[in-house]
Amino acid sequence: MAIIDVIKFNGIANRDWLVYRYPGDSFVYGSQLIVGEGQMAVFVKGGRALDFFSPGTYTLRSQNIPLLQSFINLPFGGRTPFSAEVFFINNTAKLDVLWGTSDPISLIDPKYGVRIRVRAFGQMGMRITNFRVFLTELIGAVGDAQVVKYDTVMGHFKGVTVTKVKTMIADLIINQKISVMEIAPKLEELSEKVHESLAGEFERFGIEMIDFNLSSINFPDEDFETINMLLGERAAFDIMGDSRYNAKRSFDVMEAAAGNEIGGGMAAAGMSFGFGAGSGLMSSSFSQTFANSSVYSTSCQACGHMNEPGDKFCGNCGGKLSKEQIECYSCHMLIDEDAKFCSNCGSSMLSKPCPGCQKVNKPGTKFCAECGTKLGG
Repeated sequence: MAIIDVIKFNGIANRDWLVYRYPGDSFVYGSQLIVGEGQMAVFVKGGRALDFFSPGTYTLRSQNIPLLQSFINLPFGGRTPFSAEVFFINNTAKLDVLWGTSDPISLIDPKYGVRIRVRAFGQMGMRITNFRVFLTELIGAVGDAQVVKYDTVMGHFKGVTVTKVKTMIADLIINQKISVMEIAPKLEELSEKVHESLAGEFERFGIEMIDFNLSSINFPDEDFETINMLLGERAAFDIMGDSRYNAKRSFDVMEAAAGNEIGGGMAAAGMSFGFGAGSGLMSSSFSQTFANSSVYSTSCQACGHMNEPGDKFCGNCGGKLSKEQIECYSCHMLIDEDAKFCSNCGSSMLSKPCPGCQKVNKPGTKFCAECGTKLGG
């Protein structure tokens, strides 16, 4: 192999390189070493990192390679040949090293009670600070590659990085009960915690983690649609509410019954109650009226006739005593089956005949299910 007189590395334009192994290992004392800005040169012999050179131009002599000289133990004089490996290390800070969780974190959202598949992404900044430790502990694992890039080195830290991120996101959602939809304000705090937890792992290999940013936490569109559906249902209940809805329905039933009975049975019951209360006794007329009241019987809304409990049709006029409840297609409120409009949102409950093919479509349909013609109203 030819003797090399000048050792230098011009660098790679995109600055993604981290370590460059010089293609040659036979040199002579008196050779010139040129180290560019943002680089460090390291002589390695027998797997040991020996002499280091910062940016500048050097002539290799015993004064500037004392460790290498003692290791190979060759006498000086003239241009004595020796063998060693030279590594150039990029010691500039790289602030856009990307990371991400390849597999989602499956969690139950504490607010909406649905399973969410969470992914996290971001970037970090790093630089080599302890060159001896870095070469000794890590570079041996990359084999004989001439150029080692940041992505290659980050591959060795992917497992611990993802594990730390997943653990802290899970703690935030499960233990602190923070919904995935409300986690954005916590990203900075979460980034700082992950940085503190990971810094020591990188430092063990001579790498300084300058910063760590968790820029986004997201999940699949179908999970987002599930939450949106729940939000829509919650908005409807916020307007009316379960208890308020039931109270309103009860009030409506009582109001209808009072309209039919105020001039008859209930008025008589009131008079009888007054008499009984005055005399300290409950009159028989009150007891009879009370027994015939709407508490124990069903009043026909058409003719006012009092029917026996459980009757489905009026014994006087044959009218239907109870009406089935159906759900409004728009706001999902329960309304009478023969209602033409929803009492809550005003949406039409009438079927829509198609002007083109005459097919009868369900209420709320915008286009004919048979021919696709746009339906009015």
